Amino acid sequence: MSNLVRSRVRAVPTPHAVLPRSRSLLDAEAIAVLHRAAQVLLDDVAGLTTTLVSELREQEPAYRAAIDADATEVWQEVYQSLRHNIASLIRPRESRDIARRTSRSIGAARAEQNVPLDAVLHAFRLGGAMVWQGLVDETARRHPEDIRLLVHVAADVWNFVDEHCALVTEAYRQAERRMAWRRENRLRLMTAALLDGTARITDLPDASVMLELPEDGRFVVIAAASAHPHAPGPLVTLPSGTPVVWHSTPEAELGIVHLVDGPASGPRRCDEDGGDEDGPGEGAGAAPQGPADPAAVAAGLSAAPGVRVGIGSAVTGLAALGKGRRLAGTALRACPRTGGVVLLDDHLPAAVVVSSPALGKALAERVLGPLYAIEPADRDLLVDTLTAWLDAEGSAQRAATRLYCHRNTVLNRLRRFEQLTGRSLSRPSDVVEVSLALTARRLLES
Repeated sequence: MSNLVRSRVRAVPTPHAVLPRSRSLLDAEAIAVLHRAAQVLLDDVAGLTTTLVSELREQEPAYRAAIDADATEVWQEVYQSLRHNIASLIRPRESRDIARRTSRSIGAARAEQNVPLDAVLHAFRLGGAMVWQGLVDETARRHPEDIRLLVHVAADVWNFVDEHCALVTEAYRQAERRMAWRRENRLRLMTAALLDGTARITDLPDASVMLELPEDGRFVVIAAASAHPHAPGPLVTLPSGTPVVWHSTPEAELGIVHLVDGPASGPRRCDEDGGDEDGPGEGAGAAPQGPADPAAVAAGLSAAPGVRVGIGSAVTGLAALGKGRRLAGTALRACPRTGGVVLLDDHLPAAVVVSSPALGKALAERVLGPLYAIEPADRDLLVDTLTAWLDAEGSAQRAATRLYCHRNTVLNRLRRFEQLTGRSLSRPSDVVEVSLALTARRLLES
């Protein structure tokens, strides 16, 4: 008897021989159950689609709006997704790629329609849950003894759902990046057209929306440039809350500043009751934010060292921004080479000179030409004295204070200038010519 027992024991396969075979058979049986139930769902995918669309409309506000807008489109999208995804459970090799392409297409399309990503992922997970419940219900109704086998493929089904959620997310993000690039590119092109003066009248309403600027508002253009390398950061900074749109060109950084009607004000904070902490709350129109005129822009502007800034005159309407840029460019050319801020309205004589460089150089040569016959040091001394006298509004005493010399010394230098040039500083027309000639010398001579 003992030999018989030992013989039977030896005949029992080892666990290592049994488990792989049993596991393989179990997996095959589970997959067969999965395929059988999935085929039933696939045969009624239209009914499943209608149920899922109804659930989406009930549970997801974003999809509710899409369904109300075009119910047929949403139904077809859900139908294609369910059909290809269920088919992938049955025939993965034949259906996997088209199912993935469908999920990517849905992710990109919903991004372009501004449906939130969370809503799209919720829709996919809801669809996955509905398919899984359908598999369970179908197996329980027709083959209840096989329910236990579905447990072995549950992880595969939900991994499939997670994979497609990842595909949707990737496609959604890529579409967002493409749309952001297109928006930025269109914004850049639209801004460039406005500043170049080439924008079409029919484009102005769209430009107003894109730039968040009123089509008939008042604006001033800023032009900033640096001839030398500067520290990292913007060339120009404006007070927080200033409504400005920046645009880069090879020649300068351009800023479109919206001028508000009324006194300038900085950004305001609202209290919990909706009122303004700086005064009674009057709603959105209580007090406009931003500068009221170009002078206010200049007063609040800060420029990096060595940066030249030109601020043009105010213009009305987006269609006039081309003119505003030309005015800002004129102000920039009137700015000293060493840097600074020039407000065009305060430097119109200099603007006249730089607007016609050839005439400006001709005037400087005609008025100041005789000074080039003397020693450079003497010439510079006379020019500096004359400039100080003009800056002092014709006061020899104030000019002497600035130059750290005696009043009579200033008068003697001015008389020598008159003798050399034949100009009389007591004659207003000559003073105008001399002033413009000095401006042309400062701005146009290299």
